[in-house]
Amino acid sequence: MPDKSFLNWPFFEDRHRVLAEAIDAWCRSHLSVDHGDVDAASRELVANLGRDGWLMHTAIDPDAPGALDVRTLCLIRETLARYDGLADFAFAMQGLGAGAISLFGNTAQRHWLKRTRTGAAIAAFALSEAKSGSDVAGMDMTATRDGNDYILNGEKTWISNGGIADVYVVFARSGEAPRAKGISAFIVPSDLPGLTVAERITVIAPHPLARIRFDDARISASSMIGAPGEGFKIAMATLDVFRTTVGAAALGLARRALDETTNRARERRLFGAPLADLQIVQASIADMALAVDAAALLVYRAAWTKDMGAQRVTREAAMAKLFATDQAQDVIDRAVQIHGGDGVRHGHIVERLYREIRALRIYEGASEVQKVIIARQTLSGG
Repeated sequence: MPDKSFLNWPFFEDRHRVLAEAIDAWCRSHLSVDHGDVDAASRELVANLGRDGWLMHTAIDPDAPGALDVRTLCLIRETLARYDGLADFAFAMQGLGAGAISLFGNTAQRHWLKRTRTGAAIAAFALSEAKSGSDVAGMDMTATRDGNDYILNGEKTWISNGGIADVYVVFARSGEAPRAKGISAFIVPSDLPGLTVAERITVIAPHPLARIRFDDARISASSMIGAPGEGFKIAMATLDVFRTTVGAAALGLARRALDETTNRARERRLFGAPLADLQIVQASIADMALAVDAAALLVYRAAWTKDMGAQRVTREAAMAKLFATDQAQDVIDRAVQIHGGDGVRHGHIVERLYREIRALRIYEGASEVQKVIIARQTLSGG
């Protein structure tokens, strides 16, 4: 059984403890989805998560606007990831994809939330481009004003849920000013003429990803989120919320790796004694346990700080994402080593964790980018 003592930490309220038990019970009963067809599996997971109410936590209630509870998002992501990385992906992308609408959308635009919160529509966050990568302000895609419309041209890549999404939040250069101050955000339905899926992208841990292209795609100016030129601010504020939850997902993967390793060490015999009797194995397990607890402290500090009303948690979120993902990589690597041949056998849980963790150190800002963010915040006194 996973360690749940962290739920007694002062970061949480009783409602979080109830929720943690509920999502764990749901996962035990429902996470047996076949991943053979990744698109179909993702759709099924979104539908199931929506049917049973879990997606309600990914966006604000459009009829009673409030705030996203980041601790809730983190607890759900941690638990889903511990059971099934694709289930975590399905949940997370509903939140990230609709996050800008939740935080900055107007009343008319929030009708999309009624669909994403129930699983009736799959959402995607279209920010990344091939050339600019983590330098979001350097994006090339354009949004040119034409009367009451904008004309979208360019490409986005590495888009999670690309190819299966019903709605994309797209960021494009609208030209009000150079770099960051000249970007705007738009709500784009997937059936918009001029929008095509240019390429489906296959990665080591199968997730629905794509490169999407816009060729003179005309969209109403009413689809813009916020004001012209506010897209960069909207993107960064959205990532401020959801970047911490990436750390939570990594934490869930690390917890599962630690559980599998401790079970292996108790049950596997070597040289006539349990593997757990070897001091070198004990040292690895101690390092793994330390990394898990330290990551959990950073993740839930960041989530608690945001929930307590902080306008920005850029530094805290960057620390949580960086440390949790990097440490989870090390924890899972140790798990593979202790499992020996089974650790690299295709389909084994530890092998699956090894493939799942790698992408988390790259998306929503690679580890190196998080270090830049932390350094800049520290040097500025922020």
